This record gives sequence, C-alpha cells and structure tokens, in this order.
Amino acid sequence: MDSVQAQTAARREAIALRAKIRSGSFSDQTAGAAPRCVQGNLVILPTAWADDFHRFCEANPKPCPLLAVSRPGDPALPSLAEDFDLRTDLPRYRIYRHGELEREATDISDVWQDDFVGFVLGCSYSFEAALLAGGIPLRHIELGMGVPMFISNIQTVQAGPFAGPTVVSMRSMTPENAEKAAQITQSFERAHGEPVHIGDGQSIGIANLMAPDFGEPVALAEGEIPVFWACGVTPQMAIKRARPEICITHAPGFMVISDIAASELAAGRGPEISSAPKSN
Repeated sequence: MDSVQAQTAARREAIALRAKIRSGSFSDQTAGAAPRCVQGNLVILPTAWADDFHRFCEANPKPCPLLAVSRPGDPALPSLAEDFDLRTDLPRYRIYRHGELEREATDISDVWQDDFVGFVLGCSYSFEAALLAGGIPLRHIELGMGVPMFISNIQTVQAGPFAGPTVVSMRSMTPENAEKAAQITQSFERAHGEPVHIGDGQSIGIANLMAPDFGEPVALAEGEIPVFWACGVTPQMAIKRARPEICITHAPGFMVISDIAASELAAGRGPEISSAPKSN
C-alpha cells in the first residue's frame, strides 16, 4: 500500500471510530481499535501554563513527543483531523483540579474554558500495527486489554513547575522479538521510538509486573521478557506535582484518534508543530 492509499485508509478508519466515540457507542480503550491511525495522548491546560508545559515536552521528547498544539480556546486540531473536537472526541477523559484527579468523563464541554490549550503527544499504539506486520504478537491486543503501564524511577527533566517520574508501557516478547521490535520502533520517534529498557524491570523501579499503575496486567509467557517503552501518561505525573488549577488529560489507554497514517510517522513525516500559542 502506497502513502496515499495508507492515508486514505487511515482517515476512513479514524472518521468511523470518532463518530462512534461522539455517539457514545464506543467507550473502550483504543489499543487495536484503529490500527492504521496515529493515536495520541492528551493534555489540556490554561494558557498561563502552556509555555512551561511546552518546554517540558521539548526537554523530554522520549515520553512527550509533540504531535499537535491547539490555539487558545479552540477545540479543533486541524493538523490531526479536519473534524476533531477536543471536547468530545476521546472515549474517556480525566479532569484534575490542583493536581488531584476529580473525576473521569466522556465529554468535557461543561468544563471547557476559552483559555484552554490542547497538547497531543505521540503514543506507542501508533507503532503496534508495524509490530504486528513484523510478525510480533501483542498479547494485550489479542486479549482485548489495555497495555500495562508503570511509574518508573527514570526522572524527567524539569521545566518550570513540571517534573516527575517517567511512566513506561510494557509488552511481553521473546528476546528475539524484543530485538526486532527495537529495530522497528526506532523510526517512530514521534511515538516514543525504541524501548527505554528491555528485561527485568527492577532496575527501573518496577517490582511487580502484575501490578501496573495504569492499564491491565498482562502475564509473561514462558520464554518471554518484558519490553518497556516511554509512555505519554508521564505528563500526568508532572501535573500532580505542578498542581495547576485545572488540567484535563486522556484516561490512560483511551487515546486521541487522528487521521494520520501510522506509516507516515515511520517515514519521518507527520504534522508540523509550532511554538506554544499565546492568548490574544
């Protein structure tokens, strides 16, 4: 499939899934739900916090690779999808007040502010189709589960009030597939790139693989090892420390669905990113 065909197929897939999300007929985690499409993590902050968070992403490109930044108060993301609406188009959101999780929601229109800036960050779900195409099975998809995510001891680089530990996602693989997966994902720099760690999680602060901090536990099969990628849930750790008066994120595993073909990221292409926008 050439680039144009891949983009057309991805757009059709994305439009169909977003329509289901808006109607309330799809409210599940999105691993495997739109395999051709670039998926993304979401952070929405008031404009006063946007510059510092933008700098945090730039200082930590592995867990926080920027895909798109909205204009203040504008819920659209035209660089990702013509019809995207930040208020309604994720299957589940998290609303934080002063760094504490207040509630989850499927629509945030009631709390939307005219100074909100949305940041979409790359997601490892975007490279899973490439792993499957490379003959690497992914058990969480086979089981219809969200990928397990863990708070590691790998610290991010601080920017303003934003700092904290890196969250990692884990996929179980044979050593041979782990090596192949590292090679495949290396080209997906805007979807976290190659793994940050392969093998025993103790050295990065993970004591129990069956007790993830987010997502669902996936057991290792005989002969498999854990493979860890940086994860876009990392900003939620920084938000807890920074304690903005309000912040909205995706619920872990419930992602932004874009019209962009995942193969575009692998080829080094993708949406252009501007500097953090200022309010008028």
